[in-house]
Amino acid sequence: MAAGKLRFNSASLSGQVNISYVLPVDVPEIMIGENPHYKRPMKTLYLLHGYSGNDSDWLYNGVAEDVATRYNLAVIMITAGNNFYLDRKATGCQFGTYAGKEVVDFTRKLFGLSDKREDTLIGGLSMGGFGALHTGLAYPETFGGIVALSSALIIHELATMKPGQGNEVANYEYYHEVFGELEGIEETDANPEYLFKKLKEGGKRIPPIYMAVGTEDFLYENNQVTRRFFEENGADLKYEEGPGIHDWNFWNKYIFNGVEWVLGKN
Repeated sequence: MAAGKLRFNSASLSGQVNISYVLPVDVPEIMIGENPHYKRPMKTLYLLHGYSGNDSDWLYNGVAEDVATRYNLAVIMITAGNNFYLDRKATGCQFGTYAGKEVVDFTRKLFGLSDKREDTLIGGLSMGGFGALHTGLAYPETFGGIVALSSALIIHELATMKPGQGNEVANYEYYHEVFGELEGIEETDANPEYLFKKLKEGGKRIPPIYMAVGTEDFLYENNQVTRRFFEENGADLKYEEGPGIHDWNFWNKYIFNGVEWVLGKN
């Protein structure tokens, strides 16, 4: 198992950025056995961290190496701060472009990864679950599947938030800085549902979506709103839930379910 960390100069973020990676290029034959995923070329999974996280989370708290080994996936993990993987107008704040284009282009070139849509997946947890949905729908020509775990699907909540208010995570001022003007935000590109509607209306290919959330998660109801939207609008969606809160016990279980389902769609 080849694993490590590197940094490169990001034009989108105007500075040096860190990436962690796992590449199952040297897995011993005895560990492969009859695993069908090794009868095809290696594919790629971009995994996004949650609020307050970084590129090491899926390595040290999560199961990135196990996912890479089991499914013959290059797993690429980035750090993007508490920015919900969204582009802002300010110089060096193009976090959506960074996650959806620049990192993909850079790692494909560096590691010789496949440039095929069907070989490229994106996933994440919490803020990174939101980021996986948003990035996958913003770059549907790049990503052939989305895995969104315990996603921070708070757009509808933000639309009614006023100055001086906030939620369990942050205040109005933070959300205003990250998302822009909150009034009317549901009808902007910051909303994954809005991106989905535009793709559908345009007759574009839309990646299959896997969603999972714990029944005791504080984001459970937020996920039900987006789940119903996808179901009512004909998304290629698999939704799962089970006992669990907003923690690694849940994410480390359901990441396997999500990856396996999405791989089966490509």
